[in-house]
Amino acid sequence: MINKLTTAIALVAVLAASACSREAGSEVDEGGFGNPTMNNIDVQVNGYVIDLNNRFANEVPTTVNFAFDRADLDEQARAILRQQADWIGQFPEARFSVFGHTDLVGSASYNKQLGLRRANAAVAYLESLGISRDRLEAKVSFGKEQPLVVTNARERRNRRTVTEVSGFVASHPNVLNGKYASVVWREYVNSATQLPIEQQSALE
Repeated sequence: MINKLTTAIALVAVLAASACSREAGSEVDEGGFGNPTMNNIDVQVNGYVIDLNNRFANEVPTTVNFAFDRADLDEQARAILRQQADWIGQFPEARFSVFGHTDLVGSASYNKQLGLRRANAAVAYLESLGISRDRLEAKVSFGKEQPLVVTNARERRNRRTVTEVSGFVASHPNVLNGKYASVVWREYVNSATQLPIEQQSALE
C-alpha cells in the first residue's frame, strides 16, 4: 500500500513539473502564426465591413423599388442610385453587392430570374455613374424568398433591390493588412476638417 502511494505521489510530481515547464498559452499554439493571424484579420475585416455597411444604410437609401413584373429603373430609382453612387465613390476600397427581390406573385423560378434582372439593372446604372464594375456584384436573386410584407397580392415594397457593403478590394493600396480601421474612419476625419478661409469664401 505504501509503495502504491509513493508511486502515485511521484507520478503527480512528474506531471506537475512537466506542466510547469510549458510556456503560458502553449496549448493554443499551433506551431506558427497562421491561424491566429487569420482569425485576427477575419475579425477585423468582418467587423469593419459591418460597421461600414451600417453607416451606408444610415446615410443613404439602400433600397430601390420596381413596377410589377418590371426590371427597368424609374426616375425615383435612378435618384436613389445616384445617392448610392455618390456615397460609394467616397470609399474606393469597398466592394458592394446588389441583391434582387420580388413580390410573391408568380413562380419561384421566374421570380429568381426577375430579381436577378433587377439587380443587374441597378449595377449597370451604378457603373454608368462611374463606379467600377470590379467593385459591384449583382447577387443571385432571392426572388420571393424574403418579402418585407407577407402577402400573395402585388406589393411594391417587396419588388426591390438592396445594396450592401460586401467587403474590401484586396489589391487597393489603401487596404493594408490590419489597417482596415483607417479605411472606415478616414471620411469621418475628412468631413470634420475645416476648409481654409479662402475655400470657404469661394463656396459662399
